[in-house]
Amino acid sequence: MNNNAGQAIRLKKEILVRIIKAFLSEDFKEQTRLIPYDMRPKGMEVPYRCCIYKERAIIKDRTIAGLGFAIEEDNETTLLSTYAQKALERTEISNKNLTVLQAACKGCNTNRIYVTDLCQGCVARPCESSCKFGAISIVNGRSVIDDSKCKKCQMCVNACPYNAIVKITVPCEEACPVGAIKKDETGFASIDHEKCINCGRCTAACPFGAVHEKSQIIDILKEIKSDKKVIAMIAPSIAGQFPGNIYQLKTAIMKAGFDDVYEVAQGADITANNEAKEFIERMEGDQKFMTTSCCAGYNQLIEKHLPQIKPFVSDTKTPLFYTAEIVKQEHPDAVTVFVSPCVAKRAEGFDNPNVDYVMNYEELGALFVAKKIQIMDCEETKYTKEASKQARNFGYTGGVAESVKASLKDEDKIKPCIISGLTKESIKQLKQYATNGECANGCNLVEVMCCEGGCIGGNATINSVRTAKKQIDNFTANSENIPKIE
Repeated sequence: MNNNAGQAIRLKKEILVRIIKAFLSEDFKEQTRLIPYDMRPKGMEVPYRCCIYKERAIIKDRTIAGLGFAIEEDNETTLLSTYAQKALERTEISNKNLTVLQAACKGCNTNRIYVTDLCQGCVARPCESSCKFGAISIVNGRSVIDDSKCKKCQMCVNACPYNAIVKITVPCEEACPVGAIKKDETGFASIDHEKCINCGRCTAACPFGAVHEKSQIIDILKEIKSDKKVIAMIAPSIAGQFPGNIYQLKTAIMKAGFDDVYEVAQGADITANNEAKEFIERMEGDQKFMTTSCCAGYNQLIEKHLPQIKPFVSDTKTPLFYTAEIVKQEHPDAVTVFVSPCVAKRAEGFDNPNVDYVMNYEELGALFVAKKIQIMDCEETKYTKEASKQARNFGYTGGVAESVKASLKDEDKIKPCIISGLTKESIKQLKQYATNGECANGCNLVEVMCCEGGCIGGNATINSVRTAKKQIDNFTANSENIPKIE
C-alpha cells in the first residue's frame, strides 16, 4: 500500500469518485470540466500548494490521468471536457500505464551524499579514512565531499559518529529497482517505458503523488452501460482489502453493474498444480532450482533486464491467464475486467487477448462510493467454482510456494526460497542464482514477488499488509485444501 503518500491517495480517490459520478450524470463533459473548481472553489483556503490556481492545475492533471490519458501529451490548453469526450470516443487503450504529473512533481534534489552542519571536525576523521575513493577531504576543519569522486557507497555515512553525513535521495529514483525513472532536461521525473517493469514502486514512493496510473475506468463504465456482458475477475489478494467477505463482495460488484464475478484463485489452483508437475520434471532433469512465474512485474523484469534467469523460470502461466481463458470459453462474447492490486497487471492484461480491461482496487473502491454501495449490507453470492485455501493465499508472500508444495504428495521435495519485493539487492541475488546455476542453502523453488509482502503490498492496495494478511487468513481458514497431483 502507498504508505508514503496517504493524502495523495485520498485526493486520487476523490477525483476518481467525481469522474465516475460525472459519467453517471446527464452531462459527463461539463461535470468533468468542473472537477478542479468544485474541489477548490473560489475563496477556499489552499491546503497544499502556493495558490488555488496551482492546486486546480494539479487536480486537472490527476483528472486527465483518471480519464486514461498521459500528462506528457497534454498541451495545457485542452479542456477537461474535451478529454472527457475523447475518453468516450476511445476504442483502444495504451500499453504505457504510468504518467508523471509535472505540475505535482517537486523536482527533488539529485541523489547525493551530503555533509550537514552537525559535522564536528573531529580529530579521528573516520569519514575520510572510510572512503576508498578519496572523495572526502577536510577544509577549514570540516568534511567536504567531492561529488565527482563519490560513489554513494555510504561508508562515510556509517562511519560518522555524529550522524552528520546523510544520503539525500529522490524517492521515486531510489525506489525504482531498474533505473527506469530519472529527471529529464526539464528537471522533473520522466519514465523510460522501455526499462519500466510496471512494479509501481515509484507511485508508492513519491510523497507528492506525482506518478500516476492511467485509469481504464471510463472504458469499463462504457462497456457496462452497453448491452454487452461484462465479467469481473478478482485477484486472490482482494479478500484482504474490503470489509465483508468475497461472497458479499461479489454481490457488491454485480450491484455496480457487472454481470458476473470469477475468483482468479480458480486459476491459481491450476497454476499451482502445473508448477508442481513442472517442478518434478525439472528436478528429475537435474536442474538445481526453478522460480515461480505468477508475478507480472517479475516476468517483465526477466524480459527486459534479467534474461539469464529465464531458463530457470517456470513455463506455467499465471492465475489470471487460466481464469481469463475459462471465462472466455464459458462466455465467448463477454467483456473481461481483471480487478488488480497493482499496475503490473495492466501490462499483463494488455498482452493477453482474453483480458479486455484492468481495474485496480482503488478504482473499485471509488466505484462503490460513487454508487453508494455498502459491501457489509450486501447478501452473499456464491461462486460457480470454489477455490482452494492455498490458491486464495496466493496474494501474500510465501503463498505461491506453499501452494506448489501442498500440491505434491511428497512435500519435503520442495525447499523454498522467498524473495519478497524486487529491489536492486534482490535482483543481484537472482542474477547470482542464474550465474551459479543453483540457489544458496540448497533451496530449489524460488518464489519471486515484485511487491514486499506479495500482492497485498501492491501499489493500488487499500489495507496495510498486516491487516490484509489477517483478513485473508480468517477467510481461508475453512476453505478446502488444494488437491494433490497424481
